[in-house]
Amino acid sequence: MAKEELLTMEGHIEEILPDGRFAVMLDNEHKIIAYTAGKMRKFRIRSVVGDRVHVEMTPYDLSKGRIVFRERTPGQPGGPPRRRGNFKR
Repeated sequence: MAKEELLTMEGHIEEILPDGRFAVMLDNEHKIIAYTAGKMRKFRIRSVVGDRVHVEMTPYDLSKGRIVFRERTPGQPGGPPRRRGNFKR
């Protein structure tokens, strides 16, 4: 059996809600509740208010979605500084 087709929309984060959820305003002016995808959680990709995101939604419930990509914002560094040097045990 094939997977169902998912709708991919773009928008920006308006509000951070409890329990790892976000209020996202889509480009078509609809507001939805979205959670972070597992890969984003695994690699600790943080999202803040104002970030542009890509959201996957099922055609059965258009009020909920999953954030699958966060676009880089210009002027911000790529991430935390990495430690360099000798590793001692």
